[in-house]
Amino acid sequence: MLTGLALLVLAAFSGAVFWAASRRAAGLARSPAAPVNSLPFHHGTYAAVWTAVPAALVLLVAALFGDPVETALVKAQLPAAVLALEASDRQVFLDDALAIARGGSRSETPYSPDLEAALRTAASDAHAIDVRVRLIGLGSAGVLALAGAAWGLSRIRAPFRARAGVEKWIQALLLFCSVTAVFTTVGIVASLVWESWRFFQAVPPLAFLFGMEWDPQSAMYADQVVSEGAFGAIPLFAGTFLIMLIAMMVAAPVGLFAAIYLSEYASGTSRAIIKPLLEILAGVPTVVYGFFAALTVGPLFRAGFNAIGAMLVGGPLNDLGLYLGEVQNQMALVAGVVMGVMLIPFVSSLSDDIINAVPQSLRDGSLAMGATQSETIRKVILPAALPGIMAAMLLAVSRAVGETMIVTMAAGLQARMTFNPLETVTTVTVQIVTLLTGDQEFDSPRTLSAFGLGLTLFVVTLLLNVIALRIVQKYQEQYD
Repeated sequence: MLTGLALLVLAAFSGAVFWAASRRAAGLARSPAAPVNSLPFHHGTYAAVWTAVPAALVLLVAALFGDPVETALVKAQLPAAVLALEASDRQVFLDDALAIARGGSRSETPYSPDLEAALRTAASDAHAIDVRVRLIGLGSAGVLALAGAAWGLSRIRAPFRARAGVEKWIQALLLFCSVTAVFTTVGIVASLVWESWRFFQAVPPLAFLFGMEWDPQSAMYADQVVSEGAFGAIPLFAGTFLIMLIAMMVAAPVGLFAAIYLSEYASGTSRAIIKPLLEILAGVPTVVYGFFAALTVGPLFRAGFNAIGAMLVGGPLNDLGLYLGEVQNQMALVAGVVMGVMLIPFVSSLSDDIINAVPQSLRDGSLAMGATQSETIRKVILPAALPGIMAAMLLAVSRAVGETMIVTMAAGLQARMTFNPLETVTTVTVQIVTLLTGDQEFDSPRTLSAFGLGLTLFVVTLLLNVIALRIVQKYQEQYD
């Protein structure tokens, strides 16, 4: 709360500095003594940035590390009677002291008279430390803000290149964002690799990658003994591939044909209406698609296939030996179809942009040679846009491989090595969620197998994206 108020005051002060610096620079611009190098806006921005950024960084650092510093200082001052307690009791005591110091409510843990007095003393010390830490942070931020304002205002001179100074701040911000993105990626990969390495110490990589049975079992508690189970990931990848294939059989033709219609046939009015309506599907949460699959598509498919099965068993086709067993609401076909509907705007939007990027001169040349519009689309536009369309399809495949909620609600949780779309299957992402959910021992192979699945899935999606980029780079055509 206090940090937010300080940031608001800092923003108001920076605005005042911007106004003062701009007015002063505008006065220099009206003076005929010497030409001004930068606009008043650049001078004002330069002064405001020097006022706001260093002080804001200090406030953010104080907000992030103030509580840990306070906790460490309070722990260092605990009396010997508290240090003699068990680790859990000592932590409860420390939490109570910090809660009292910050105006919160303490736990209902009873303390002896000596510990109660020590609790009040610790709370008083914690409050004093908290005040000092906040005052140091606010004071440092205030000093930096005043120093930055003085520095920025003192630099307002006719030959000063304020625009270059502002651009350096912008470059620093962009560099910070880039480094943050890189380190985030490195952190994700490092955590996956480290935890996967711990898993592969217990389970051989070949047994994991090429095993045909997935039945991970482990102890939920330290004193519980349960067999480790089987960690063959082939059934999971088979289910992932099956659902992804069904989804792309729905999304690829529908999305591509929709893109062709919107790009080549639709009028401006139709395009303005259909394209936004089609892209509404991209904004629907996946859990809503899961509800749609579980409550509408699943029962509909079940009734239809069970009716077909009854006809095969009792009808004239019975002599052919055809048999369709009783199917349930959850099946790979339901998840794949609904996921394909979800991917339609993804494929359509990317393909539409790619087709529109084909130069109009190619269309005009083909039509001038006597080709019809459909022939122009088939023989000129689609071949020219094919690399981009293939890249869009591979990106859609990556999106389908990473989907979780629809599969959980529509395809089930059973790992099964089958390519029958009418049976329940599961995918890699669903198993990752299942393995990391619930009260269980985190260091067990069962839980660590989620990281092995995550690393494998990360490599697969990375390869798909690399292949998509390579297709675009190798087969794209250059036009004048």
